[in-house]
Amino acid sequence: MYTANTMASALEAMGMSLPYSSSTPAEDPLKLDECRLAGKYLLELLKMDLKPRDIITRKSLRNAMVIVMALGGSTNAVLHLIAIAKSVGIDLTLDDFQRVSDAVPFIADLKPSGKYVMEDVHKIGGTPGVIRYLFEQGFLDGDCLTGILLAFSLESAENAELFPPLSKGQEIIRPIENPIKKTAHIQILYGNLAPEGSVAKITGKEGLYFSGQALVFEGEEAMIAAISEDPLSFKGKVVIIRGEGPKGGPGMPEMLTPTSAIMGAGLGKDVALLTDGRFSGGSHGFVVGHICPEAQEGGPIGLVQNGDVINVDVKNKRIDVLVSDEEMQARREKWTAPPYKANQGVLYKYIKNVKSASSGCVTDE
Repeated sequence: MYTANTMASALEAMGMSLPYSSSTPAEDPLKLDECRLAGKYLLELLKMDLKPRDIITRKSLRNAMVIVMALGGSTNAVLHLIAIAKSVGIDLTLDDFQRVSDAVPFIADLKPSGKYVMEDVHKIGGTPGVIRYLFEQGFLDGDCLTGILLAFSLESAENAELFPPLSKGQEIIRPIENPIKKTAHIQILYGNLAPEGSVAKITGKEGLYFSGQALVFEGEEAMIAAISEDPLSFKGKVVIIRGEGPKGGPGMPEMLTPTSAIMGAGLGKDVALLTDGRFSGGSHGFVVGHICPEAQEGGPIGLVQNGDVINVDVKNKRIDVLVSDEEMQARREKWTAPPYKANQGVLYKYIKNVKSASSGCVTDE
């Protein structure tokens, strides 16, 4: 599920946007009605003195996480929801996401790993239909204010009942009893390669374990050039793209082109891609991003060398490089930080202030 759809669905489940806003196609005339209604209800919110801090709570954030997990949403949701939580004084962690992932089945047959797109979801009842189904199945908390939803001051449970259920016979949203995967696709991995965590997107089609020799690149451009020249040299390898974290990027670029190149070369099941950057919602394959600490900060991903064996064990939630602690320490003592890619202006200020991906890449702490 693509990033824009992911976050729009999360915001709708959280109660911060109008019903159907995340599933209505961009060119549908209903979008104009939505814009008009948004203005109308914003005025109502002002009259009620109802603010985002009143709507965004730990319970509503969990509802947002549930919808992301059920729909197979982008790993970017982890980054964004942590930052949103921090903006209202709530400490949301990677482990919170893992707990929700363990509890919620993956039920949406949506691209990039599935067959359908969000417009298809809209035709069978839209995001409100999905929300209603998940509420009826006991996965969503109904004790939340819904803010901008059509019935003001009603709680989520009451709002869910205002909307029709998913169309009978539809095949896009699978029944809870027969999910695509019994637990969700987002997995939080720790290990000596990611001591502060990483985020994997594993839909089940890629397998749950990958082991191979590291093939290291400083930035995505170097990787794209190499796979264009000799794609077969990537087979069986754990590709490392580093220097793409919040400080190293700067700004944590999306690795859509590298994942597309791997899939285009027919290597989706033969290559794992690890990065301190992030992925587009359009990325799929055996991918792990948000590796912390990032290379720019001297994290272990910055010390990996070509040929090091790396194990990615999703079942045990581990990501490790098979190099001794002594060897890693010796490499760390020889390591020098790469120069920043900006040394003045807004980007430099961003580099100096931004926190890690595991902390939501916020800049005001």
